Amino acid sequence: MDENLIKRLESAVTRLESLAGGAAAESGGDAAKDASISAFDDLISQYVGSVMSAAEKIDGQVLDVSRIIQQAFHVQKDLLIKIKETQKPDTAGLVEFLKPLNDVIAKASTLTEGKRSDFFNHLRTGAESVNALVWIAYTGKNCGMSMPVAHVEESWNMAEFYSNKVLVEYRSKDANHVEWVKALKDLYVPGLRDYVKSHYPLGPVWSATGKTVKARPAAAPAPPPPANFSSQTAKPSSSQGMSAVFQDISSGNVTSGLRKVTDDMKTKNRKDRTGAVPVSEKQTSASSSSSSKPKTGPPKLELQMGRKWVVENQIEQKNLVIDDCDPKQTVYIFGCKNSVLQIQGKVNNVTVDKCTKVGVVFKDVVAACEIVNCNGVEVQCQGLAPSISVDNTSGCQMYLSKDSLETSITTAKSTEINVLVPASESDGEWGEHSLPQQYVHTYKDGQFVTAPVSHSGA
Repeated sequence: MDENLIKRLESAVTRLESLAGGAAAESGGDAAKDASISAFDDLISQYVGSVMSAAEKIDGQVLDVSRIIQQAFHVQKDLLIKIKETQKPDTAGLVEFLKPLNDVIAKASTLTEGKRSDFFNHLRTGAESVNALVWIAYTGKNCGMSMPVAHVEESWNMAEFYSNKVLVEYRSKDANHVEWVKALKDLYVPGLRDYVKSHYPLGPVWSATGKTVKARPAAAPAPPPPANFSSQTAKPSSSQGMSAVFQDISSGNVTSGLRKVTDDMKTKNRKDRTGAVPVSEKQTSASSSSSSKPKTGPPKLELQMGRKWVVENQIEQKNLVIDDCDPKQTVYIFGCKNSVLQIQGKVNNVTVDKCTKVGVVFKDVVAACEIVNCNGVEVQCQGLAPSISVDNTSGCQMYLSKDSLETSITTAKSTEINVLVPASESDGEWGEHSLPQQYVHTYKDGQFVTAPVSHSGA
């Protein structure tokens, strides 16, 4: 027999055996032995195990939220196994398929509700971090969410805002809390991030011939009484966390938990906005300014004239995101309270004006970050910022990355300004520095010399 023919026959047999093995995996549950599943087992064993070991040293609510995180990773493993045996569902079917993960994520979010506990920042860190597992909902570039690897990183960035507070509070009091934060960060970055990058960079790989998933048919409930109808049909509140994300998957927007900007929200695309202010609007503005009682305007998160992002009057919004920006644009944040904004990309300038208890996380700014007329704000620079200015502000906490340590910081008429920088000897720990707010001026050699006041014993 011809040698080439023999090689072709052997190759065909190998392919047939491979196909037969794949069919057996789908029918007999051998998907659990897949390399990607084995790697996920290793991820749980190594990284989740470290989180649990650290949490057990603290106990209490920290252990509670850690157990939920552990449960969420086991639920994701089960879903990954099922994906290999299931055909890709439609959006309604995807909601049903991902419900077990949704339930666990909602459980983590529930821990942060109610009376604020002493471990609130731990709980928020855990609840925000577990959202990284939503990468499994990625169905393509038009699904409305970031690609899997980017989603994991973005979710940890939000969680890190609260984990940094834990580090600041406990770095000199209890090393167990620092160990827990480090273990949790390692779980997601590099742990989950590198796992997704290696096995699912383009999202889950569904079976071509497996079983199908359909949305559970809704029961026909009795009509609710009129008094309760509005609450039954209202959009889920932000306190429900990522539950709202999964409930809105069926509408095609799997990132509804994040307040992202759509094209129709941009000023250039809005028919009700023009560059000129009509006379009637000027008159209304003038008459309102004469009123002694100030009024809060409507909340905004929009791009105006293609150059300026405006974030105004956002109250109790912890998941605001601007992810479509460029270095020529500026970001102006005004009149916001108890909210967190994440700017994912380089912009020209960031201004925070008349805000209270607001957190801003940004990567790079070309010019400066300005904080004016604020009270109790926190700003985190993850990249580069040539200068930061703080004016007429009471209570400002700044987190600088290693790349931004040469930032020039200018303060005026401000109190309680603290700057946190990464400790040189260990990643994950922060060194806190209070900027002086009092100065002494002495006249020497024909000129005044100014120096910060030294508080001995402080």
